[in-house]
Amino acid sequence: MNKQDSPALQKAKRYAFLLLKFRMRSEAEISRRLEAKKFDRQTIAQVVSFLKEKGFLDDDEFARAWIASRIKKPLGLRRLRVELRLKGIDSDIIDRQIGRVKEEYSEEAIVERLVREKSGKLKGLDPQQAKRRIFSSLVRRGFSSDAIVEAISKLDS
Repeated sequence: MNKQDSPALQKAKRYAFLLLKFRMRSEAEISRRLEAKKFDRQTIAQVVSFLKEKGFLDDDEFARAWIASRIKKPLGLRRLRVELRLKGIDSDIIDRQIGRVKEEYSEEAIVERLVREKSGKLKGLDPQQAKRRIFSSLVRRGFSSDAIVEAISKLDS
């Protein structure tokens, strides 16, 4: 922080660094949190610009890291896309990062594995009810309904 910064700018920077101490943030997240603390738009713009310039804010890197951490759960690419949009990440960045991950992340194989695991846990249920539960569970996790239906149909064969 610069000694010539106004007290409000210094306070805003301190708060932004506090937020970044816990986890990476997108530019939009930092802006929204600073807005919530009633900092004016000019101060927010200065803080975001400062953080970007110093390498503390990078939406491309944030999206890459977010996807890498959330994919371990595992979650579907559709859900990751929605989460990133909610974090204020630009569509071009989302498309680029999802495209990069798609090359090495086989959603179909993961859905098949999850369907097998979940069906094993629901053995005692009526088969139709078990399939509905599996389907709705995986849709909530952001997997494609086509991939889920295909994986469920393989259970029967």
